[in-house]
Parts: sequence; C-alpha cells; structure tokens
Amino acid sequence: MIDLGIDLGGTNIAAGLVDSSFRLMAKASVPTGLPKTPEEIGDAIRNLAAGLLEENGLDFSQVGSVGIGIPGTVNKAEGMVEYANNLEFNNVPFVKMMSRRFSCPVFAENDAKAAAWGEYLAGAGKGCKSMVAVTLGTGVGGGIIFDGKIWDGCNGAAGELGHMVIEQGGRLCTCGRRGCLEAYASAAALVKRGQEEAGKHPDSLLALWEAQGSRLDGQRIFKAAQQKDEAAHKVIEEFLWYLAEGIANIVNIFQPEVICIGGGLSGAGDRLLIPLKEKIEPFVHSRNAKINTRIRLAELGNDAGLIGAAVLGKDSL
Repeated sequence: MIDLGIDLGGTNIAAGLVDSSFRLMAKASVPTGLPKTPEEIGDAIRNLAAGLLEENGLDFSQVGSVGIGIPGTVNKAEGMVEYANNLEFNNVPFVKMMSRRFSCPVFAENDAKAAAWGEYLAGAGKGCKSMVAVTLGTGVGGGIIFDGKIWDGCNGAAGELGHMVIEQGGRLCTCGRRGCLEAYASAAALVKRGQEEAGKHPDSLLALWEAQGSRLDGQRIFKAAQQKDEAAHKVIEEFLWYLAEGIANIVNIFQPEVICIGGGLSGAGDRLLIPLKEKIEPFVHSRNAKINTRIRLAELGNDAGLIGAAVLGKDSL
C-alpha cells in the first residue's frame, strides 16, 4: 500500500505518493484557483489525486490513507479546520467532507506541522526522539515533535513559534502583537530591512540591484553580505542575532535533540547555519552540558510537507 499526501496552499495544491519507507515516489500540482468553496477545493484535491494515481498506473484501492496539510488551525479530534485565512475556512468539517471523496482513512494537520513531521521521519530529525522545526518563509512557522508524536496543544494551535515576543514593544507583527520573532526573522522582515538599508546607502549592492530592476529577496541579501557589502552585512547580522534569540528560547524551553531550520531562507546553507550556531551558543542555558541540541538545516525542501502529510496516520509511532 501507498499513502497519499496533499499540501493545500493558497496558490497551489500539491499531491504526492509516499511508500512505506517514507520515500516520495511521484508528485503533481495544480493552481488552487481561489476563491473557491470548501467543496470545490475538495473536488480539486480528489481530481488531482486521481490523475496522479492514473499517471503512475495505480488506483484508489492501493491507497492506505490520505493526509492533508492545511495553512490554518486544525482541530484533529473533530476533523475540523477552525480557521484558515487564505482559504477563507471557518469551522469547516474538512475531514468528514474529504472522507466522502476517498474510501480510505483521511487525516488533516496544519501544514507547518505536517512538514515538520516529514523532516522528523525522513529528513533532519530521522532517528531522533524529539525535534522542533522552525520554518523561515514569508512568516516564521513551526512544529514540535516529542516521542514520535506531533505536539498540538489543547486546541490544535501549538507550534506558533514565530509569535514569541523577542523585543517588547517592537515592530508590529501581522498577528497584531509587537516584537514577535516573525517581525524580525522571517523572509518578509529580512527583505523589508534590506530595502530600508538600500534606501539609506545608495552606493550599496542592495541599492544597485534594486536600481537595475532586480527584486531583493533573502538569498540576494545573503549574497551581497558574502560579497562584503556593508549595508547587507548589517541587515544579515541583525537578522541572525534576532533569530538566535528566538532559537535559544526554543532550546532552553524544550531541549529537543534537534532543531531543524527550513523554509526558503534555509537555502542560504552554511552562510546561515554557521554564524547562527555561533550566536545561539552563548544564549543556551545548558551550553556546558555533555549533550546539547543540534541545529540542522532541513533536508527535504518542499517535499517535507507532502511526505509528512501522507503519513499523518502514523502519528504516534
């Protein structure tokens, strides 16, 4: 038997076939095409899955379970998507709705947690008992796993690591609070600071690239810093210090075996990881212990969400 993973996003719906070794065998995607009703989205998922199976010489009788990662708050006990802003979902009985479209068990989870589950089983956390994933994308997402189980909290909303406050009264966050990690260490925050410094330093690489029509993104800012551009270096150093504060908090609270850094900014590789680890170390309460949390980059990229979603039924291994 194989398992089917769905990554439901505001822009695209992706589907993947995963075998018993947590290996992604095949994948496909289609535009989400919002706005759509939940039922229309359900039909689009079913059609995408059917097409993927047919392309690979399979049918639904060979699917053991279907798991769906959703960008929102999922009440797994009731199979309810309580809130998903981009999809305009409010208290949608999503698992029940999707179970009418598939003959096998259906599971749903927050997409960041599904990606964390994939990394835990088949990526940076493979072989560990505990792992916390920190995703650096447009926002800062997270997933917490202890003893082979995704930690959801009492209401399914646990893991919002980006909304810990690291600067009291600081920058306004999209959540309405001030000083959240997301307002300082997300890709969006990094780009905003890069644009600000480019405006202050018209002779910088950042300003030059903008003048040439190149859109600033996190990777370009890291690249400019590597080329010793002073404006970019300032932005990256600031970003890394704030990220180190947040990750050190996670280490001190949870002491997991591994913290996995994923999302688009993890593509900076060692330019991110090496200086980040150096900055985290003095903030860690247990830094002199024989065993300490290992900080690693995610290994599965965008496949983590598909793999994790596919094997949601294997939560609590």
